[in-house]
Amino acid sequence: MRKIKLVISDLHLGLGRTLDNGASNSLEEFYYAEKFVEFLHYYMSGEYKECNVELIINGDFLNFLQVDYRGHFLSVCTESISIEKLKRIIDGHRIVFDALKRFASVEGNSIVYVVGNHDQAMLWPEAKAYLNQILGTAVRFKNMVYFFDGVHIEHGHMHEAANRLDPRKFFLKKNLPEPILNLPFGAHFFVEYVMKIKQEHPYVDKIRPFHRMVRWLIFNETLFSVRNVFTLIYYFVRSTFRKDPRRNWSFKRIMQVIVESAVFPDLGESARRILLDERIHTVIFGHTHVYEYRQWAPDKEYFNTGTWTELTSIDLPNLGKITKLTYVLLDYQEGQDRPRGRLKEWRGYHRIEEDVVIS
Repeated sequence: MRKIKLVISDLHLGLGRTLDNGASNSLEEFYYAEKFVEFLHYYMSGEYKECNVELIINGDFLNFLQVDYRGHFLSVCTESISIEKLKRIIDGHRIVFDALKRFASVEGNSIVYVVGNHDQAMLWPEAKAYLNQILGTAVRFKNMVYFFDGVHIEHGHMHEAANRLDPRKFFLKKNLPEPILNLPFGAHFFVEYVMKIKQEHPYVDKIRPFHRMVRWLIFNETLFSVRNVFTLIYYFVRSTFRKDPRRNWSFKRIMQVIVESAVFPDLGESARRILLDERIHTVIFGHTHVYEYRQWAPDKEYFNTGTWTELTSIDLPNLGKITKLTYVLLDYQEGQDRPRGRLKEWRGYHRIEEDVVIS
């Protein structure tokens, strides 16, 4: 049978567009549940009906960092807290998980889940078991890298100082009442600093180029900008000298974060280094939220799957909201052992009308 693999990343499912009390959720970033359902249906029907289809979720599918726990956004994440958050995310996007269950129920179809930095909670064994129960299948979880047939797939956060995990220590246990996730500096920074800004300005991490937004804020939100500059400096100073068993970073790591800091990091150089390995012909990342394709040689290709969330560009050539539901299709042609990748955009089935996204 024909075999294909679909690679998606950075859908950032939160609590859903509507909260339990009926209010709109300004922190939800995923608005395309119906289109995702159509996407899975398309690759279960028509010319793909008789295919073996593998869906590869390449990180940040679930946005645990942006989901509160009993009214609080926590940078301390135990297994029980993670399970409660996971249940609430599933409840907020029930049609997405129902569609995944239908997809997985088709003979020959399968799901692989590569863990990213926003869904690090999926490292917990109980979280994996619960998702398997909801989907009615055995999802194949990959903690960092998924490698097959010369293709190297990982989320991409391991190539950035702020979000790099310690592969030898996913959990912290010493001097703690129960194990917690060993969150990277970037996760703590997001929960403890960025989330406070997002309460007032939900769009702050969705605008690029970032330096132009900073310039705009300085001239149009001067008091806000000055206040947050001092708050940012204080946060880094406090993080450098604070002794806390829940924060496992060295002074050197914090300095690397400051030097390498980028809202939309470019992972092209990291991909090029990986492609120096003669066993690898294709590298696929997510994480940056910017879809990309580069080729260094006929058989050395790099793809970035982009994001299924909205970005706003304040660059004149691309002024306005940018939404491209991009993914990578890996197709095994007849008689070939290696797949060929193509960067694709899902546009969905024709719709007469649909709700306007208001954020």
